Amino acid sequence: MNAKTHPTWVPATGIQLHLAGVQFDAVRVDGDAGLALAATLSKLTGGDPGPIVAEANGRRAVYFFVPPGSTSHRAWPPDITRLTAGPGRISYVPVPSLTGRTWPLSWLSRPTPDGHLVHVLLLRNALGVHGPALTSGT
Repeated sequence: MNAKTHPTWVPATGIQLHLAGVQFDAVRVDGDAGLALAATLSKLTGGDPGPIVAEANGRRAVYFFVPPGSTSHRAWPPDITRLTAGPGRISYVPVPSLTGRTWPLSWLSRPTPDGHLVHVLLLRNALGVHGPALTSGT
């Protein structure tokens, strides 16, 4: 695939695990709550919230790709998982290709050529961090 049509961290085929904290971090929200959050962000951004991946099995995780280091030093609801790197912390984020067989992962919002990521403050506001804790839909 041509690097001009997507960021270099998107694999040409299949699924790859990427070390968080290099090109991006991720915020994982499981179940229906993650899908609802993705829909809210899409609505708030006119259909371009940044890269979001959904998992079709297991905990049905939804991964929101955010700038590296942007999730630290911020309050998050207890049922949110931050995938980031730091002292004594290593996380990997699954990244599917844009085409081909990638089940159980699929893009809810595909990465763009300019490489912009989900805006972490918009994500936190959509989560209602200052209001009641998000309840998982699992």
